[in-house]
Amino acid sequence: MKAVVLLICLAAFTSAAHAADWLSWRKVGSATLTWGPFTVYTSQLLTPDGRYAGETGDRALVITYARDIDREELVEATRDQWQAQGILQEAPQSDAWLRMLGSLWPDVTTGSQLAFVVNNKQGQFWYRAPAQAGFTPLGPAQSATFSARFLAIWLGPRTQYPELRQQLTGGQ
Repeated sequence: MKAVVLLICLAAFTSAAHAADWLSWRKVGSATLTWGPFTVYTSQLLTPDGRYAGETGDRALVITYARDIDREELVEATRDQWQAQGILQEAPQSDAWLRMLGSLWPDVTTGSQLAFVVNNKQGQFWYRAPAQAGFTPLGPAQSATFSARFLAIWLGPRTQYPELRQQLTGGQ
């Protein structure tokens, strides 16, 4: 029985280690979001080859926070962006997605990082606290539909931040 438990733990560790292969991906671009004179966060877009292939390619958006923001504010900012892009009206499941984000995300502090990694069209959230050595996965893998809608905040054609989109995608 102990051998079975050990094998299950080893399989989970190997799976998590394999899933974190995105940490070796190459940077496509980076951008900084400011609000007035304040930096809110810096962000990077990573892909396996350092080229942005749109919604079809594997990609990771890594956000490093420059200030403390509680999870409710993060969820509300997501809601605001989806509202501005028409996603709330297009996706009836968006309220369920927002509730899921509220239960999944931590409060972020200066220096913490949230990453959203898409492999084979399914996304996964990852988190790293400022004093933490590595990233920890948050929740289950997300659907292709959610993944596309979530990354549309930064990468979609209707983004409210077209200059950030251009910087993140390497000018594409």
